[in-house]
Amino acid sequence: MPDPRPVPDPAPNARTWPLAVQSPGTPNGVRLRAVPSGATRLPSARPTPADSMDPLLSPRLLGTAQYLIEACAIGAFALSGVIEAARKRLDAVGIGVVAAFGGGTLRDVLLDRRPLFWVQHPELLWFVLLLSLGAVLFMRSRHLDPTERAMLWPDAIGMGLFCASGTQLALDMAMPPLVAVVMGVITAIFGGVLRDVVCNDIPRVLRDHRPYALCAFAGAWVLVGLQALSLEPWPCMLSAAAVATGLRVLAARRDWRIPSWPG
Repeated sequence: MPDPRPVPDPAPNARTWPLAVQSPGTPNGVRLRAVPSGATRLPSARPTPADSMDPLLSPRLLGTAQYLIEACAIGAFALSGVIEAARKRLDAVGIGVVAAFGGGTLRDVLLDRRPLFWVQHPELLWFVLLLSLGAVLFMRSRHLDPTERAMLWPDAIGMGLFCASGTQLALDMAMPPLVAVVMGVITAIFGGVLRDVVCNDIPRVLRDHRPYALCAFAGAWVLVGLQALSLEPWPCMLSAAAVATGLRVLAARRDWRIPSWPG
């Protein structure tokens, strides 16, 4: 059946290009028509990435920043595990691995993320093993006596970075803000909980009345609030990590305490 819509004749000497239109009377239902070069092309319904994406919001850039933040958090918690194991005269490498991957593993299980982050990036396993072994050899060669105070900075830094990473991953999966914040707190504290349990201690987050989970909770809300202002995600993650880490260090240095049970 011919197309009932009129087609304007091209202007003399005007160049034309083929335009595919639907026509049931032609093979495969497609017919080519000549359209004058002066005609206006309709914009594509699907914008190209170059036209629609801010470089600061590039998934590749955000993914790289998130990976680096997670890797730094893993390294910090691995060091905290090595120090705690050295204080207890236990297997430092094994406890470093448990502390490094505990929080992120529970986060991925709860969010149903497969594969787990350390399965997807096996180089992180090598990083933690080499870092833990190197820390043990360094402490032995310098005859350093690990103290609980020495564990403050790596533990606080790891907590802040994991808080930001866990919250961001939950937001990327379109979780509600409160759920994302809780995921950030779980990611931040569970590695330390496993570390203390393996060392046969009551987890510090439960027995230490200085704010710990509250610091992660505050940092996670900073991330949610900054992203609600349409700021770029990766500076938001760094700001949230800095807030959580800073609050934890201040709480330890100034001996801030939350109310405890009387008696």
